[in-house]
Amino acid sequence: MRGHPRLTKGPWRRTLASIGLAGLLLGTAACGGGDDSGGDSSAPEVGSDDISEQGDPVEGGSITVGLEAETNSWLPGTGSFSNPGTTVAYALYDPLMKQTADGEVRPYLAESMEPNEDFTTWTLTLRPDVQFHDGTPLNGDALKSNFDDHLKAPGSNVANSLADVASLDVVDDLTVEYKLSAPNAAFPSVLTDSPGWPFSPTAAAAAGEDAGANPVGTGPFRFVSWQRDSNLVLEKNENYWQEGLPYLDGITFRPIPDEDTRLASLQSGDIDVMQTLRQGTVARAREADGVDNYEYLGNNSGGSIINTTVPPFDDLRVRQALAYAIDQPALIDVIGGTGLTPEATQYFSPDSPFYSEEAAEAFPTFDTERAQEFYDDYVNDPQRSDGQPVGTDLSFTYNCPPDPSLNELSQLYQSYWSALGMQVELNTVEQAAHIQNGIAKDYEVQCWRVGEEGDPYNTLKDAFTPGPLNFTGYSSPAIDEGLETLRTTADLEARKAAVADISMDISENVPNLFTGYTLTDVAVRDAVKNVDGWEFPDGTAGDGVPGATTMWGFVWVTD
Repeated sequence: MRGHPRLTKGPWRRTLASIGLAGLLLGTAACGGGDDSGGDSSAPEVGSDDISEQGDPVEGGSITVGLEAETNSWLPGTGSFSNPGTTVAYALYDPLMKQTADGEVRPYLAESMEPNEDFTTWTLTLRPDVQFHDGTPLNGDALKSNFDDHLKAPGSNVANSLADVASLDVVDDLTVEYKLSAPNAAFPSVLTDSPGWPFSPTAAAAAGEDAGANPVGTGPFRFVSWQRDSNLVLEKNENYWQEGLPYLDGITFRPIPDEDTRLASLQSGDIDVMQTLRQGTVARAREADGVDNYEYLGNNSGGSIINTTVPPFDDLRVRQALAYAIDQPALIDVIGGTGLTPEATQYFSPDSPFYSEEAAEAFPTFDTERAQEFYDDYVNDPQRSDGQPVGTDLSFTYNCPPDPSLNELSQLYQSYWSALGMQVELNTVEQAAHIQNGIAKDYEVQCWRVGEEGDPYNTLKDAFTPGPLNFTGYSSPAIDEGLETLRTTADLEARKAAVADISMDISENVPNLFTGYTLTDVAVRDAVKNVDGWEFPDGTAGDGVPGATTMWGFVWVTD
């Protein structure tokens, strides 16, 4: 008997009563609400809520998880925690804040978080008696050491996310204050990601440059060993702060970049769980015998990023030519997404309250005549930014990781752009290097994913203000103005309007291209249970498996 998919369309399908209403949403006694004022309800319903019988929790046993890719380091501040790295991190670390099923950001490892009146100081209180895996205490001094010595240190890849934080001050053993240089109503969402994953400063100092290969957090599992590009072995944290968790004795994570190999490994029983963000793999996993599929459709979407800091891509006409030349439905079909996912036009999906119909209508759609007009106008311009002679065709490299579906996708991009006269060389880059190329802007055009489930201020600030996560190098006064609104108000309608203005600017200036929103899947042998059923310590339902990431402390196995 086949298992059936369980779909979480993202926390926005139930919509928020408000976003970032600090005092109401962030205390330990907070509760959520909805008002059905969210985005377009026309997003396709995919999957169902039927999976195999879950039963009661079972203690013991170990599982092996097949990941999409390896991660360069496991230390926040140096680790490039894309989707595969993040799901591993949820075994090693506990996030200070996490998102509920209704989209509220609430304390998880933290006990409470409260702002002052103008959102310039956020006071965070830790839970008592929590220890790192090395037996040292989680306290205010540990958070300050993490912040000063790692997260804000030169070269930290999260420094931009914390740019507004002037200091982290210790109030007492369990209380710290994040002092911001300017108001930020969305700041708690930052602490759902790696800036909010506490790690032992004692262990990090002892390991020195090897700290990223010897992670020590507070999470449900402890580090045992890591053979890069082979396996990461974790064991149960017997001193975990949540009584009764975790259920499993251990987890082994294995990077298996090839989609076919990862799915075949699940079907053969070589692994128990696999993560995928490829639509074709999701479709095939649905057909696998004895497999349950935990699917999630959120704000993440596939597409391409364009390096707007280098000619000729600093010219809007070139970016418009790239955008109008592509047929989104055909690209979605190549990656197996037909019938699974809608065409993407912005950083927020149709079931988000931040989705903009106007921005969707403004984003370029397949029009070869318009594409050719923009291209010819640039190529024949004596003042073209690349300094080439009039009439010289563009020549550039398109990068993408070595996945068969992505190879086919790259070839289709190449054919569209070649039809305009562009000379496009395809270049295969392993995922870890691919991410680093994006951070360093050492590329011209490359496939990429954009969008996430956190607060829109953090998503858009990282993507379009100076810093390592602004992969396209694009910024604008309109985006800056919208970000200022998002930073200084908790009013939902004002924030929605600000996001709509930013989305319109992106549609008009095309710093990146879109294919479709990404339906992700954590596919498991049906003996693996409760993959999306995690809860906050007070019993509030969590946000499931966003981006194929899992809170592993709540998972159990029946054989």
